[in-house]
Amino acid sequence: MTRTELTDLVDSLLDGPSPLDGPSPLPIVSAGDPVLRRPAAPYEGQLGDARLERLVRVMRETMHAAPGVGLAAPQVGIPLRLAVIEDPAEVSDEVRAARSRVPQPFRVLVNPSYEPLGDGRAAFFEGCLSVPGWQAVVVRHARVRLRGQDERGRELDEEFSGWPARIVQHETDHLGGTLYLDLAEMRSLSSTEHAVARWSQPTPALAAEELGFTLATR
Repeated sequence: MTRTELTDLVDSLLDGPSPLDGPSPLPIVSAGDPVLRRPAAPYEGQLGDARLERLVRVMRETMHAAPGVGLAAPQVGIPLRLAVIEDPAEVSDEVRAARSRVPQPFRVLVNPSYEPLGDGRAAFFEGCLSVPGWQAVVVRHARVRLRGQDERGRELDEEFSGWPARIVQHETDHLGGTLYLDLAEMRSLSSTEHAVARWSQPTPALAAEELGFTLATR
């Protein structure tokens, strides 16, 4: 996609109907759209500062409205290595302890990449805004090192662990054309209805027993 085609695409999304009190959420692309399966292009200033700022603002609004804790640009149809994350972590103390889920402030990830730190793995149910109505158990690295930039071009080089590491991996995977289902234990696949009613325990141990899969973390 040329720079002109890209800016035209972004402008067409940003200039859509908008309520008087703020930006309107964008439609979220669902699985089956090729934009979710193609590696996104590196962000190299193609949008300019003002357009990027507007896009980030609308992506944040879209993430909140969904609601979700992360959103990658391909999920709104834009093939760029750009994502936003934010997690208030409004969960019980038991869930917080089991999943190492702590609040994450809003932040923008530009051209992110990650690498595992250590051999630790963690297995939990995940969902995705682009795969509505379903959840599945995914084994992910317990700790990762994230590199990239923020929306102002400042370098990022940080370590994440627990649930924040899961969010970073999930959103960065989107930018390479990978959905969480590609990594999931498919015997765990559950409708959101069943995941909430049956498998909302802090860990997926009961789901593994009842659905017949091995809860391997190494």
